[in-house]
Amino acid sequence: MNPFFLSGLYIYPIKSLGGISLQQAKLEASGLQYDRRWMLVDEDGVFVTQRKHFELALLQVSISDDQLIVSHKTSPGLSVSFSLDEDTGEQISVVIWNDMVTALEVNRNISDWFSDFLKFKVRLVKMPLAEKRLVDQDYARNNEIVSFADGYPCLLISQSTLDGLNEKLSEPILMDRFRPNFVFTGGEAHVEDRFKDFYIGEVLFSAVKPCSRCVLITIDQQTGEKGQEPLRTLASYRTVDKKIMFGQNLLYQQTGTIYVGDELKVVRWRM
Repeated sequence: MNPFFLSGLYIYPIKSLGGISLQQAKLEASGLQYDRRWMLVDEDGVFVTQRKHFELALLQVSISDDQLIVSHKTSPGLSVSFSLDEDTGEQISVVIWNDMVTALEVNRNISDWFSDFLKFKVRLVKMPLAEKRLVDQDYARNNEIVSFADGYPCLLISQSTLDGLNEKLSEPILMDRFRPNFVFTGGEAHVEDRFKDFYIGEVLFSAVKPCSRCVLITIDQQTGEKGQEPLRTLASYRTVDKKIMFGQNLLYQQTGTIYVGDELKVVRWRM
């Protein structure tokens, strides 16, 4: 068996906006530091994502000098920034999937900037450190918590898995369509499906549930344009119980620091 090594490490500070590639990241109780800690919500407090608003793919996020910066990928002059610690202090009930959680609006002017961009009223909210959003109890092992990610704190995909998909596509796509936290090299396509418990560096992870994919992966993250691939091709060979699976959702029992180049050491395989 080829050794496995972490080749990519990503966070997505604002849900459904562009991600940030890192060389190292702190793993906290609810996921990687700053990952999906902010989210856009509509006037009813319901989360807003690329699934309906493809143009969000064009907003790139970066962090510098304790500021979170949002800039347009094709119009660099269109940008906004705010302090990582900034919020109004006003508590808001927001809905993400089947969960209702408490959030804090960042800043009215920041919310107005996003409203102008999307052409309807939204608010940018952050998750307070004290908020505890539980992962699906059918898969939880120790009442693990998650930020504004869809359901689990971390997502793992192998480079071989993407390579195998691209061999089936007429035009190859990038890994950013799938928004993983961890990408690794080594092994055959979908080898992560057989992982049960494994280390990345010194942190022990468990692969608890395959990740079911939606229309979001058909959106080109560089142009914001929607197509039919790769969902159509994946449906031909990765459908399980009427869901299209790609990547593994992860849980873990300890915090720590993850580095690109860390070895993945599998200690238990799925039978």
